[in-house]
Amino acid sequence: MQCYRIDESGYTGFDLLNADQPFQGAAAIAINDGDAERLIREHFPMLQASELKYRSLSRRPANHPRLLALLRDLLTEYQSVTYICDKRFLLVLMFCDYAVEPYYYERGYDFYADGQNYAMASLLTMTGPTLLGDPEFGEMLAAFQHAVKEKSHGALRAFVDAVRATKWLQFPEALGPIAQFAAPECQAAIAHPGVDTDAAMVVLQSLISRMEVMNDEPYRIEHDRSKNLARYNALLERLIGHRDEIELKHTKIASLKFPLKLTEVHQVDSKDSPAVQLADVMIGAAIEVALVMAGKRKDGIDPDALMSLYAEEQFIHLTPSLDFAEQREFRAGTEASRAIDYMAANIFGPLQEDGR
Repeated sequence: MQCYRIDESGYTGFDLLNADQPFQGAAAIAINDGDAERLIREHFPMLQASELKYRSLSRRPANHPRLLALLRDLLTEYQSVTYICDKRFLLVLMFCDYAVEPYYYERGYDFYADGQNYAMASLLTMTGPTLLGDPEFGEMLAAFQHAVKEKSHGALRAFVDAVRATKWLQFPEALGPIAQFAAPECQAAIAHPGVDTDAAMVVLQSLISRMEVMNDEPYRIEHDRSKNLARYNALLERLIGHRDEIELKHTKIASLKFPLKLTEVHQVDSKDSPAVQLADVMIGAAIEVALVMAGKRKDGIDPDALMSLYAEEQFIHLTPSLDFAEQREFRAGTEASRAIDYMAANIFGPLQEDGR
Protein backbone atom coordinates (compact mmCIF):
# COMPACT_ATOMS: atom_id res chain seq x y z
CA MET A 1 0.00 0.00 0.00
CA GLN A 2 1.29 3.43 -0.96
CA CYS A 3 2.36 5.50 2.06
CA TYR A 4 2.61 9.28 2.10
CA ARG A 5 4.71 10.99 4.71
CA ILE A 6 3.45 14.45 5.66
CA ASP A 7 4.72 17.36 7.71
CA GLU A 8 3.36 20.82 8.43
CA SER A 9 4.74 24.26 9.12
CA GLY A 10 3.31 27.55 10.32
CA TYR A 11 0.56 26.13 12.53
CA THR A 12 -0.62 28.69 15.11
CA GLY A 13 -4.00 27.21 16.01
CA PHE A 14 -6.87 29.70 15.95
CA ASP A 15 -4.51 32.68 15.56
CA LEU A 16 -4.25 33.44 11.84
CA LEU A 17 -2.84 36.93 12.45
CA ASN A 18 0.44 35.76 13.93
CA ALA A 19 2.96 38.23 12.50
CA ASP A 20 5.91 35.85 12.80
CA GLN A 21 4.20 33.03 10.89
CA PRO A 22 1.98 34.51 8.18
CA PHE A 23 1.91 31.32 6.09
CA GLN A 24 0.77 27.81 6.92
CA GLY A 25 1.16 24.68 4.88
CA ALA A 26 1.94 21.02 4.63
CA ALA A 27 3.68 18.64 2.24
CA ALA A 28 3.00 15.00 1.45
CA ILE A 29 5.43 12.71 -0.36
CA ALA A 30 5.19 9.04 -1.28
CA ILE A 31 8.67 7.83 -0.39
CA ASN A 32 9.86 4.97 1.79
CA ASP A 33 12.43 5.29 4.56
CA GLY A 34 15.05 3.36 2.61
CA ASP A 35 14.99 5.72 -0.36
CA ALA A 36 14.79 8.71 1.97
CA GLU A 37 17.85 7.62 3.93
CA ARG A 38 19.78 7.05 0.70
CA LEU A 39 18.96 10.53 -0.60
CA ILE A 40 19.89 12.18 2.68
CA ARG A 41 23.29 10.43 2.66
CA GLU A 42 23.79 11.32 -1.00
CA HIS A 43 23.08 15.03 -0.64
CA PHE A 44 24.33 15.57 2.92
CA PRO A 45 27.09 12.99 3.46
CA MET A 46 28.69 15.03 6.25
CA LEU A 47 25.48 15.48 8.25
CA GLN A 48 26.20 15.11 11.98
CA ALA A 49 22.76 15.87 13.39
CA SER A 50 20.51 12.99 14.38
CA GLU A 51 17.68 14.42 12.26
CA LEU A 52 17.50 16.32 8.98
CA LYS A 53 15.81 19.67 9.64
CA TYR A 54 15.23 22.21 6.89
CA ARG A 55 15.43 25.25 9.17
CA SER A 56 18.84 24.25 10.52
CA LEU A 57 20.27 23.45 7.09
CA SER A 58 18.92 26.57 5.38
CA ARG A 59 20.64 28.91 7.83
CA ARG A 60 23.93 28.21 6.00
CA PRO A 61 23.93 29.56 2.41
CA ALA A 62 26.47 26.89 1.50
CA ASN A 63 23.72 24.30 1.97
CA HIS A 64 21.29 25.93 -0.47
CA PRO A 65 22.62 24.17 -3.63
CA ARG A 66 22.42 20.81 -1.83
CA LEU A 67 18.88 21.51 -0.66
CA LEU A 68 17.80 22.46 -4.17
CA ALA A 69 19.41 19.32 -5.58
CA LEU A 70 17.63 17.19 -2.98
CA LEU A 71 14.29 18.87 -3.70
CA ARG A 72 14.83 18.38 -7.44
CA ASP A 73 15.24 14.65 -6.89
CA LEU A 74 12.16 14.48 -4.66
CA LEU A 75 9.93 16.46 -7.02
CA THR A 76 11.13 14.57 -10.09
CA GLU A 77 11.14 11.00 -8.80
CA TYR A 78 8.32 10.78 -6.24
CA GLN A 79 4.63 11.60 -6.06
CA SER A 80 4.09 14.64 -3.87
CA VAL A 81 1.96 17.67 -3.19
CA THR A 82 2.75 20.86 -1.28
CA TYR A 83 0.16 23.31 -0.02
CA ILE A 84 0.67 26.89 1.21
CA CYS A 85 -1.92 29.38 2.42
CA ASP A 86 -1.77 33.06 3.32
CA LYS A 87 -3.31 32.92 6.79
CA ARG A 88 -4.52 36.52 6.78
CA PHE A 89 -6.33 35.88 3.51
CA LEU A 90 -7.80 32.67 4.94
CA LEU A 91 -9.10 34.64 7.94
CA VAL A 92 -10.76 37.13 5.58
CA LEU A 93 -12.31 34.20 3.70
CA MET A 94 -13.66 32.93 7.02
CA PHE A 95 -14.99 36.43 7.73
CA CYS A 96 -16.89 36.20 4.44
CA ASP A 97 -18.13 32.69 5.32
CA TYR A 98 -19.54 33.58 8.74
CA ALA A 99 -19.93 37.36 8.97
CA VAL A 100 -21.31 37.91 5.45
CA GLU A 101 -22.68 34.76 3.76
CA PRO A 102 -25.44 33.89 6.27
CA TYR A 103 -27.04 37.30 5.66
CA TYR A 104 -27.26 36.65 1.92
CA TYR A 105 -28.28 33.02 2.38
CA GLU A 106 -31.33 34.08 4.41
CA ARG A 107 -32.35 36.25 1.47
CA GLY A 108 -32.01 33.47 -1.11
CA TYR A 109 -28.70 34.53 -2.63
CA ASP A 110 -25.93 32.00 -3.41
CA PHE A 111 -22.92 33.90 -2.11
CA TYR A 112 -20.51 31.15 -3.23
CA ALA A 113 -21.61 30.96 -6.87
CA ASP A 114 -18.61 31.09 -9.21
CA GLY A 115 -16.26 31.98 -6.38
CA GLN A 116 -17.83 35.31 -5.41
CA ASN A 117 -16.65 34.76 -1.83
CA TYR A 118 -13.05 34.48 -3.06
CA ALA A 119 -13.39 37.66 -5.09
CA MET A 120 -14.76 39.56 -2.09
CA ALA A 121 -12.09 38.16 0.25
CA SER A 122 -9.32 39.02 -2.22
CA LEU A 123 -10.55 42.58 -2.57
CA LEU A 124 -10.87 42.95 1.20
CA THR A 125 -7.42 41.49 1.86
CA MET A 126 -5.60 43.63 -0.69
CA THR A 127 -7.45 46.93 -0.27
CA GLY A 128 -8.89 46.70 3.26
CA PRO A 129 -6.36 48.89 5.09
CA THR A 130 -6.62 51.62 2.44
CA LEU A 131 -10.35 51.36 1.77
CA LEU A 132 -11.63 50.75 5.31
CA GLY A 133 -8.92 52.37 7.41
CA ASP A 134 -5.66 51.30 8.96
CA PRO A 135 -5.43 50.14 11.75
CA GLU A 136 -9.24 49.76 11.90
CA PHE A 137 -9.28 46.95 9.31
CA GLY A 138 -6.71 44.94 11.28
CA GLU A 139 -8.59 45.55 14.52
CA MET A 140 -11.77 44.29 12.88
CA LEU A 141 -10.07 41.04 11.83
CA ALA A 142 -8.62 40.58 15.32
CA ALA A 143 -12.07 41.14 16.85
CA PHE A 144 -13.62 38.64 14.43
CA GLN A 145 -10.99 36.03 15.27
CA HIS A 146 -11.54 36.61 18.99
CA ALA A 147 -15.33 36.37 18.64
CA VAL A 148 -15.06 33.04 16.82
CA LYS A 149 -12.82 31.70 19.59
CA GLU A 150 -14.71 33.04 22.61
CA LYS A 151 -18.31 32.92 21.29
CA SER A 152 -19.48 35.15 24.12
CA HIS A 153 -21.98 38.00 23.94
CA GLY A 154 -19.22 40.44 24.89
CA ALA A 155 -16.86 39.22 22.16
CA LEU A 156 -19.62 39.38 19.55
CA ARG A 157 -20.56 42.89 20.66
CA ALA A 158 -16.92 43.98 20.42
CA PHE A 159 -16.76 42.53 16.90
CA VAL A 160 -19.83 44.49 15.78
CA ASP A 161 -18.32 47.66 17.26
CA ALA A 162 -15.01 46.98 15.46
CA VAL A 163 -16.79 46.62 12.10
CA ARG A 164 -18.69 49.84 12.69
CA ALA A 165 -15.43 51.64 13.54
CA THR A 166 -14.16 51.04 9.99
CA LYS A 167 -15.14 53.07 6.93
CA TRP A 168 -17.61 50.32 6.17
CA LEU A 169 -19.71 52.44 3.81
CA GLN A 170 -16.82 52.12 1.35
CA PHE A 171 -17.66 48.40 1.05
CA PRO A 172 -21.22 47.89 2.35
CA GLU A 173 -21.69 44.64 0.40
CA ALA A 174 -19.16 42.99 2.73
CA LEU A 175 -19.43 44.93 5.99
CA GLY A 176 -23.02 46.14 5.82
CA PRO A 177 -24.67 43.01 7.25
CA ILE A 178 -22.76 43.44 10.52
CA ALA A 179 -22.24 47.22 10.58
CA GLN A 180 -25.78 48.19 9.63
CA PHE A 181 -27.86 45.34 10.97
CA ALA A 182 -25.64 43.45 13.45
CA ALA A 183 -27.05 40.51 11.46
CA PRO A 184 -28.25 37.92 13.98
CA GLU A 185 -27.81 35.09 11.44
CA CYS A 186 -24.13 36.03 11.07
CA GLN A 187 -23.61 36.28 14.82
CA ALA A 188 -25.25 32.87 15.23
CA ALA A 189 -22.86 31.39 12.66
CA ILE A 190 -19.84 32.86 14.46
CA ALA A 191 -21.11 31.54 17.80
CA HIS A 192 -21.76 28.02 16.47
CA PRO A 193 -19.62 25.52 18.45
CA GLY A 194 -18.38 23.82 15.27
CA VAL A 195 -16.92 27.04 13.81
CA ASP A 196 -13.29 28.00 14.43
CA THR A 197 -10.41 29.73 12.67
CA ASP A 198 -8.02 26.79 12.79
CA ALA A 199 -6.55 26.29 9.31
CA ALA A 200 -5.69 22.59 9.72
CA MET A 201 -8.84 21.36 7.96
CA VAL A 202 -8.29 23.67 4.99
CA VAL A 203 -4.73 22.40 4.62
CA LEU A 204 -5.77 18.75 4.91
CA GLN A 205 -8.61 18.99 2.41
CA SER A 206 -6.24 20.46 -0.15
CA LEU A 207 -3.62 17.76 0.37
CA ILE A 208 -6.14 14.92 0.38
CA SER A 209 -8.02 16.14 -2.69
CA ARG A 210 -4.74 15.84 -4.62
CA MET A 211 -3.67 12.51 -3.08
CA GLU A 212 -7.07 11.03 -3.91
CA VAL A 213 -6.50 11.91 -7.57
CA MET A 214 -2.97 10.48 -7.55
CA ASN A 215 -4.07 7.09 -6.23
CA ASP A 216 -6.33 4.45 -7.75
CA GLU A 217 -5.87 2.13 -4.78
CA PRO A 218 -6.08 2.56 -0.99
CA TYR A 219 -3.19 4.44 0.60
CA ARG A 220 -2.07 5.51 4.05
CA ILE A 221 -0.35 8.44 5.80
CA GLU A 222 2.42 8.71 8.36
CA HIS A 223 3.31 11.92 10.15
CA ASP A 224 5.42 13.18 13.01
CA ARG A 225 4.26 12.64 16.58
CA SER A 226 4.10 16.35 17.44
CA LYS A 227 1.67 18.58 19.31
CA ASN A 228 0.80 20.57 16.19
CA LEU A 229 0.08 17.45 14.16
CA ALA A 230 -2.23 16.05 16.85
CA ARG A 231 -4.94 18.30 15.38
CA TYR A 232 -4.21 17.02 11.87
CA ASN A 233 -4.29 13.41 13.09
CA ALA A 234 -7.73 13.83 14.69
CA LEU A 235 -9.14 15.42 11.55
CA LEU A 236 -7.65 12.71 9.34
CA GLU A 237 -9.25 10.01 11.46
CA ARG A 238 -12.64 11.69 11.12
CA LEU A 239 -12.26 11.91 7.33
CA ILE A 240 -11.21 8.26 7.11
CA GLY A 241 -14.12 7.20 9.29
CA HIS A 242 -16.78 8.83 7.11
CA ARG A 243 -18.30 6.04 5.00
CA ASP A 244 -21.23 7.77 3.26
CA GLU A 245 -20.96 7.99 -0.53
CA ILE A 246 -20.86 11.60 -1.73
CA GLU A 247 -18.72 13.85 -3.94
CA LEU A 248 -18.25 17.55 -3.16
CA LYS A 249 -16.86 19.85 -5.84
CA HIS A 250 -14.68 22.71 -4.63
CA THR A 251 -13.10 24.09 -7.82
CA LYS A 252 -12.71 23.28 -11.52
CA ILE A 253 -9.97 20.76 -10.67
CA ALA A 254 -10.59 19.82 -7.03
CA SER A 255 -13.28 17.72 -5.41
CA LEU A 256 -13.55 15.37 -2.45
CA LYS A 257 -15.27 12.00 -2.84
CA PHE A 258 -16.25 9.86 0.12
CA PRO A 259 -15.44 7.25 1.26
CA LEU A 260 -11.81 8.21 0.81
CA LYS A 261 -9.18 5.92 -0.65
CA LEU A 262 -7.13 7.00 2.37
CA THR A 263 -7.57 4.18 4.89
CA GLU A 264 -4.97 4.64 7.65
CA VAL A 265 -3.06 7.34 9.50
CA HIS A 266 -0.15 6.65 11.87
CA GLN A 267 2.05 8.83 14.05
CA VAL A 268 5.80 8.18 14.14
CA ASP A 269 8.85 9.79 15.70
CA SER A 270 10.45 11.89 12.95
CA LYS A 271 13.89 10.98 14.29
CA ASP A 272 13.16 7.40 13.29
CA SER A 273 11.70 8.27 9.89
CA PRO A 274 13.97 9.73 7.18
CA ALA A 275 10.88 9.95 4.95
CA VAL A 276 9.07 12.28 7.38
CA GLN A 277 12.27 14.34 7.59
CA LEU A 278 12.11 14.87 3.83
CA ALA A 279 8.50 16.04 4.14
CA ASP A 280 9.88 18.60 6.62
CA VAL A 281 12.41 19.73 4.00
CA MET A 282 9.69 20.13 1.38
CA ILE A 283 7.32 22.24 3.46
CA GLY A 284 10.18 24.13 5.11
CA ALA A 285 11.50 25.24 1.72
CA ALA A 286 8.03 26.23 0.49
CA ILE A 287 7.30 28.35 3.57
CA GLU A 288 10.71 30.01 3.40
CA VAL A 289 10.22 30.93 -0.25
CA ALA A 290 6.75 32.33 0.51
CA LEU A 291 8.28 34.55 3.20
CA VAL A 292 11.01 35.76 0.83
CA MET A 293 8.53 36.49 -1.97
CA ALA A 294 6.30 38.40 0.47
CA GLY A 295 9.26 40.54 1.54
CA LYS A 296 9.22 39.19 5.08
CA ARG A 297 12.64 37.53 4.81
CA LYS A 298 15.74 38.48 2.90
CA ASP A 299 17.72 35.27 3.19
CA GLY A 300 16.87 31.76 2.05
CA ILE A 301 17.04 29.65 -1.08
CA ASP A 302 16.30 31.32 -4.41
CA PRO A 303 12.50 31.42 -4.95
CA ASP A 304 12.76 31.18 -8.72
CA ALA A 305 15.10 28.20 -8.50
CA LEU A 306 12.72 26.33 -6.20
CA MET A 307 9.44 27.20 -7.95
CA SER A 308 10.82 26.08 -11.30
CA LEU A 309 11.15 22.54 -9.90
CA TYR A 310 7.41 22.04 -9.29
CA ALA A 311 5.09 20.50 -11.83
CA GLU A 312 1.75 22.33 -11.95
CA GLU A 313 -0.11 19.66 -10.00
CA GLN A 314 2.55 19.45 -7.26
CA PHE A 315 1.97 22.89 -5.74
CA ILE A 316 -1.29 24.32 -4.39
CA HIS A 317 -1.63 27.78 -2.89
CA LEU A 318 -4.36 29.87 -1.33
CA THR A 319 -3.54 33.53 -1.86
CA PRO A 320 -5.61 36.58 -2.83
CA SER A 321 -6.08 37.39 -6.51
CA LEU A 322 -7.69 40.36 -8.20
CA ASP A 323 -8.00 38.49 -11.51
CA PHE A 324 -11.73 38.03 -10.99
CA ALA A 325 -12.37 36.57 -14.46
CA GLU A 326 -9.83 33.82 -13.85
CA GLN A 327 -11.26 33.09 -10.41
CA ARG A 328 -14.80 32.95 -11.82
CA GLU A 329 -13.74 30.38 -14.43
CA PHE A 330 -11.71 28.34 -11.90
CA ARG A 331 -14.57 28.19 -9.40
CA ALA A 332 -17.49 27.88 -11.85
CA GLY A 333 -19.97 25.33 -10.59
CA THR A 334 -18.45 25.15 -7.12
CA GLU A 335 -20.47 23.37 -4.46
CA ALA A 336 -18.81 25.33 -1.65
CA SER A 337 -22.06 26.05 0.17
CA ARG A 338 -23.15 22.41 0.00
CA ALA A 339 -19.68 21.22 1.00
CA ILE A 340 -19.50 23.50 4.05
CA ASP A 341 -22.96 22.48 5.22
CA TYR A 342 -22.32 18.78 4.64
CA MET A 343 -18.93 18.69 6.36
CA ALA A 344 -20.25 20.64 9.37
CA ALA A 345 -23.29 18.44 9.75
CA ASN A 346 -21.81 15.02 9.03
CA ILE A 347 -18.08 15.02 9.76
CA PHE A 348 -16.89 17.88 11.93
CA GLY A 349 -17.98 19.22 15.25
CA PRO A 350 -15.88 20.90 17.90
CA LEU A 351 -12.72 18.96 18.78
CA GLN A 352 -11.80 18.26 22.37
CA GLU A 353 -8.71 19.83 23.92
CA ASP A 354 -6.70 16.68 23.24
CA GLY A 355 -7.53 17.04 19.52
CA ARG A 356 -10.16 14.27 19.29
